[in-house]
Amino acid sequence: MTDNLNFEKESLVKKLMTIIDSISDGVLAVDVDLRVTYINKAAEQILERSKDEVIGRLCWDVFQSYGNCPMRDTFNTGKAIINKYICLIHTDGMRIPISVSTAMLKDEHGNVIGGVETFRDLTQVETLRKELESKYTFSDMIGRSKLMQDLFGLLPTIAKSESTVLIEGESGTGKELVARAIHNSSPRQQKPMIVVNSGAIPDTLLESELFGYKAGAFTDAKKDKPGRFALAKGGTLFLDEIGELSASLQVKLLRVLQNQIYEPLGSVKSEKTDVRIIAATNKNLVELMEAGQFRQDLYYRLNVIEIRLPPLRERETDIPLLVDHFIGKFKHIFGKDISGITRPALNILMNHHYPGNVRELENIIEHAFVICPGGVIRPEYLPTFLQNGSRSIPLIEVNGSLEQIEILTINAALERNNWRRKETAMELGINPSTLYRKMKKYKLPCKTD
Repeated sequence: MTDNLNFEKESLVKKLMTIIDSISDGVLAVDVDLRVTYINKAAEQILERSKDEVIGRLCWDVFQSYGNCPMRDTFNTGKAIINKYICLIHTDGMRIPISVSTAMLKDEHGNVIGGVETFRDLTQVETLRKELESKYTFSDMIGRSKLMQDLFGLLPTIAKSESTVLIEGESGTGKELVARAIHNSSPRQQKPMIVVNSGAIPDTLLESELFGYKAGAFTDAKKDKPGRFALAKGGTLFLDEIGELSASLQVKLLRVLQNQIYEPLGSVKSEKTDVRIIAATNKNLVELMEAGQFRQDLYYRLNVIEIRLPPLRERETDIPLLVDHFIGKFKHIFGKDISGITRPALNILMNHHYPGNVRELENIIEHAFVICPGGVIRPEYLPTFLQNGSRSIPLIEVNGSLEQIEILTINAALERNNWRRKETAMELGINPSTLYRKMKKYKLPCKTD
């Protein structure tokens, strides 16, 4: 009788495990010490870690979510958590938005024996929402290179301040993305962020766009029109391509920065402004100052906090991560079953100079999605100028998963640094112990210390 009962229990447990493994939400169980005792297949996929890597580890070590650990909060408070939004950080630096729910596990006597955590990947939902709302945050910025990791460390502090920010970087480096992330993480986040492209608006119209005008100020001014400063009240005004401002507008902008007041066209009354200025330029303002084309006093008013965005050629270790990100984005947009990129195609992308930076790489992947019928992106699906201008290096073809791209990136970085782990880890922006663990995992040769 006992044997039959045990057999039925084992059968029931197996069926239950099969059911849990078949659902799309991640499921993770912990013991009373908050160490992981079980994860299902969906959890392995979302975390991009195997059961062997996760079982026995503390739950907050598994999630690495900026110090957030919903399961620990539940144990501390005794209260379940329902659909809490957090940002999961993969070991490669990729940030994944997830929704987490937690609950305590108790035995038949009411004693706590552990906890269970369920979570789902919100990447597609967040992509759609951000396309509608442009609500970008620091978690949307991609990069594991030391240059980008140093920048990520500074941005939260910059966001909390009220100081004027000058973002410098080549076209396509993501200046507006950084500006939006600063605004959306600042005390002004509930107020609007208004964008003005100084280079796209004729100088004759730019003044009225910035400061507005009163009815009768000129022939077609039938009624009052608020300017961008008024529309951004309480929020942020992003002045893109600030190096394109004419001398006269530079003077007027300087007055606003100095006195926090401006006058709409046709008005005899000054109006007070309450905006934070974030300016951006792809030009060298110091050279423009030396040439007499940009006011020195305006430059120092704008350059209270300086952010320099590195061009993509200076952060080549981020290219595989960006490629994988754009593949995920366009896979959703095009509805094509494209799983990744072959190693020869990635090698071509790694050797390109990228005068258009991240925006150019995004356009290249979009081109490939248009041409590629499915499967993986091969060299012949890349733009012609890349195929003609790239070096031909015979490499083994891989299926383009993020893990395999990571192997390629680590191996290339090791070769560039003569297999010295400390220097390689510094270039990749990771801890040497993390690098060593990945080398063991991927069976990469350890030729020197």
